[in-house]
Formats: sequence, C-alpha cells, structure tokens
Amino acid sequence: MPSTAHRTVRITSRMQENIAGYLFVLPSFILLLIFTILPIIATLGLSMTDYQLLSPLRFTGLDNWQRLAADTRAWTTFRNSLFITIGAVFFNNTLGFLLAVGVNRALPRGFKTALRTIYFFPYITTAASLAMVWGFMLTKDRGMINWMLGQIGIAPIGWLSDPSVVIWSVVIFDVWKSCGYLMVLYLAGLQGIPDSLYEAAMIDGADGWRQMRYITLPLITPTAFFCLIISSIGAFQIFDNVFVLTGGGPGDASRTIVMYIYEMAFNRFEYGYAATVSVTLMIMLIIFTRIQFWVADRWVNYE
Repeated sequence: MPSTAHRTVRITSRMQENIAGYLFVLPSFILLLIFTILPIIATLGLSMTDYQLLSPLRFTGLDNWQRLAADTRAWTTFRNSLFITIGAVFFNNTLGFLLAVGVNRALPRGFKTALRTIYFFPYITTAASLAMVWGFMLTKDRGMINWMLGQIGIAPIGWLSDPSVVIWSVVIFDVWKSCGYLMVLYLAGLQGIPDSLYEAAMIDGADGWRQMRYITLPLITPTAFFCLIISSIGAFQIFDNVFVLTGGGPGDASRTIVMYIYEMAFNRFEYGYAATVSVTLMIMLIIFTRIQFWVADRWVNYE
C-alpha cells in the first residue's frame, strides 16, 4: 500500500498537469469569450431595445420581435436565403464530389495538380472581383452567357433583372465559386479510403458502379456530412456575392437575410431591430444544423 507522502506526490503531479492543460486552453477560451460568447450575449440584450446611433438606449421588451413577426420584407429575405442555401448546398456538394472523383482517377501527377488548382482558384479569389466579372457576363444585352445561348437559338435571359431568375444567378455564381473548395475536401476523403478494399472488390468481380455504391459512397459519408454542415452554414450567411452581383435586387428578389441585417444596422441605424433579426438567423442556423445531425445518424457511416 503506497505511503501518504507518495500519494501526495501523485496528486500534486496530476494537479500540475491539469494546470498546464488549463493554461494551454486559456488563450483560446479568452478569444472565444471576447469574440463569440460576449457578442452573442450583447446581441440578445440589444434585441430587446430600441437603439439608434444618435439616441439613448431604451428597453422595449418584445416589441422588436412583434415587429419581426409582421415584417414581410424580413420573411422574404429569409425565404431567399433558404432557397439559396438549398440550391447551393445541393449543387456545390454534388459537383464537388463529382470533380473529386474525376481528379482522383489515375491521371499524370502534373495534370492532376493543374486540375486541382484550376478548380480551387475561384474560392481563394475575392468574391467582389468575381461578382463584377460575372455581372458583365450575365448582362442581358451584351453578356457572354446570353450571346452563347443566342448561338443555339435561345432568347436573351434577364439573369440580373428578372425577379424569377435572379436568385438562380446567385446560386450559379456561388456554385462556381465554392465547389472547388468542397472538391478538395471530398478528394481528401476519397484518398483516405484504403486501396485494398477496391482491390478485393475487383477480385470478387465488382465493376466500377458497384465499387462506387458499396465502397466509395458509404465510406465518404463522414466527409459528405462535414461538407453539408459547412456549406449550409456558409450559404445561409451569404452576403458579398449578392451585394456586388445584384445588390439584392430587383426589389428584394435576391436580398438575403444578412443583407437585410446590414441594411437595418448600417443604413437605417436600427441596431435593436437588426440584432433581433440576427438572433432569429442564429436560431434558424442552430435548428437547421441540429436537424442535419439528427438525420446524420441514419446515413453517416463512421466504421
């Protein structure tokens, strides 16, 4: 049986290890507290006030929430954000996965590197400059897209002026810009699948489709789940793409909820109401993400 002195040394050593661990975590916790937790608490408090830049803070209780419930513009922007999120998440992940499968094939190393660079380059380029280029390409009268469609007999489309089409222009631009990033993530997931599984399947006579169905798709689901989470959160908070490409127009046809928050806060200086809309967006993101985690238990394979 160990002596009391020996037990004291062991307890002291464990405490020192714990203190060292807490000290390593402390900088990250301080940053999290300053830049995440405290702003969330401040936004929750601000959502129950009437605060403008040149007027004193006034507590209003649930007035902002009642205003939001009757604000048709806000719900229009919520609907636009949801539509963009569904479209962008679906096409970004589908195209990103297909590009990853193509790049992961037995290609010369230099050619494979060039393809990865070409597909990933739009993601690291500033959204404002890309949106300006796409704005010229999507112009109804002189845009390259309509010129190419005209060569096959399709009439010019108001990509940025037709309320029923403009939101698709936002989705197309976001997919072109972001699918390369998801391609890299899917490519990493594909390269993490052991080659021995494919070799065993080939010995058993499995063709390419069966290998894809019974090996690739089940084992890529953890990567796919991660890509779905980050792409849906990013699409819900889209701002710069739409701000430069369409300005939210025509009318509110392409205005997102983040653009509406920006308008309320920095154009109208209604910070209390902007905070209310921000809290609503946060709640929607939490619910949306929680649903994805709940559904993931049924299709994600971690084995």
